[in-house]
Amino acid sequence: MTRHQKRFAAGRSEATVRTSVRSALAFLTAFGALAGAALVGAAPASGVESGTALAPGVTYKQFDVQGAKGVTHAHLLTVDLRNRHVRLGLLYPGAVAARATVSRMADAQGAVAGINGDFFDISESQHPGVEVTGSSDGPAIANGHVLKASVPDGQRFGPALPPGTTTRDVLGVGVDRRARLDRLTLAGSVGTPAGRLRLGGFNQFALPENSVGAFTSDWGSASRVRATCGTDTDRAAACSTDTYEVTVRRGRVVATSGTPGKGAIAVGTTVLVGRESGAQRLRKFFKGEPVTVTHRLVSATTRKAYSFALGGYPVLKGGQPLAGLDDRTGAVRTAVGIANGGKRLLLFALDGAPAYRKGLTIAEVADTLRALGSTDAFSLDGGGSTTLVARVSGSATVSVRNHPSGDAERPVPNGIGVFSTS
Repeated sequence: MTRHQKRFAAGRSEATVRTSVRSALAFLTAFGALAGAALVGAAPASGVESGTALAPGVTYKQFDVQGAKGVTHAHLLTVDLRNRHVRLGLLYPGAVAARATVSRMADAQGAVAGINGDFFDISESQHPGVEVTGSSDGPAIANGHVLKASVPDGQRFGPALPPGTTTRDVLGVGVDRRARLDRLTLAGSVGTPAGRLRLGGFNQFALPENSVGAFTSDWGSASRVRATCGTDTDRAAACSTDTYEVTVRRGRVVATSGTPGKGAIAVGTTVLVGRESGAQRLRKFFKGEPVTVTHRLVSATTRKAYSFALGGYPVLKGGQPLAGLDDRTGAVRTAVGIANGGKRLLLFALDGAPAYRKGLTIAEVADTLRALGSTDAFSLDGGGSTTLVARVSGSATVSVRNHPSGDAERPVPNGIGVFSTS
């Protein structure tokens, strides 16, 4: 047994309060209790006391939840954005097509705490010989900078999306320091003297059929072949045999290729990848031709710019769970709740220790976050990806607070970091 596990076991020997999600909702409704009071247990683990302040405006606690599959254990970071010393940001390893553990990204970026993020390209067993990119499904924004757009719904990894949701759905925090659920759509074009064509993708591991996608230095060095595999409705469909690639540097075509390439893309360079009719359009480009590429993410709900955003899918809106949420499949989960008009966030991660791996259903996650005071909630990648990290007093680095269900941290493409200037 590791030192981490021994500390956890010692904490588990204390009495816990095991309250069902349904009872918690009734308690909060009847008494207007502080968010989370009905669910909090007295089960400190890993040397961190329940309700410990990690920084001004940031607290960490643990509690048990009684789900349909049994008792599970939850870890919760509460972040108060009304505190000017606190901010949230995107954790990522410096490239879209790269992965790292949450603890490594948090330490590299100086976060005091964090959780894992979006679902991602974790396996390419359907396309032998095609490199796994590790890139996330949905849009991503870091420090106000757009890193990528979303893949087609049929190409995403992870469980089936609830009805009415899409890979374009995001959780984000605006420059107004308010968190919100939104939908970000790519708007972009490729212009030449002969005309303009619509940009179908931006730094994403899968392009829509018959489209042209743009890749920049933010993508990283991974192969761009995966972008031409699958279809809009079938991720496992064969890779396209009709592809073309054009490299644009300082506004002019400098190279062309009949197949997508790989390797780092220099700053100031854009690689255009086309499939099917998109490839046919790119074949008309010639070396030296002037080309302009524009791209931005358009919000469905606000004109406020985002300081950070990442993909997943909503499970709670306006205080009501989405219709059609799965209420049968229990699993280890990561999710985020939004409360107090977007000024308070609840970063929620279940424990993956063997005793708790039956976890919660997505419907139960929505109910739990509503019981904790959330009006909106967003599901992130779970299972072996679920990770919550936090610093303890006197430490310069974070440590993993939950037990990853794979017994070790899984490298992931992004996450949510909690940062403090205090």
